[in-house]
Amino acid sequence: MSELVAALCLVAVLEGLFLFAAPRGWKQAVAHLQALPDRQLRLLGGLVAAAGVLSLWLARG
Repeated sequence: MSELVAALCLVAVLEGLFLFAAPRGWKQAVAHLQALPDRQLRLLGGLVAAAGVLSLWLARG
């Protein structure tokens, strides 16, 4: 369980760094995502989640 909490904290740190380093780019990315249909967002989310699971599997294996 502590590994899950550590991973979530790392995600928060990385997102915070992106917001700190490039706030305008982040806003533009969010505006672009808002313009996408729900189906494309679900597909994108699924692909990112699958890539994350695969990366984790490769890193831990």
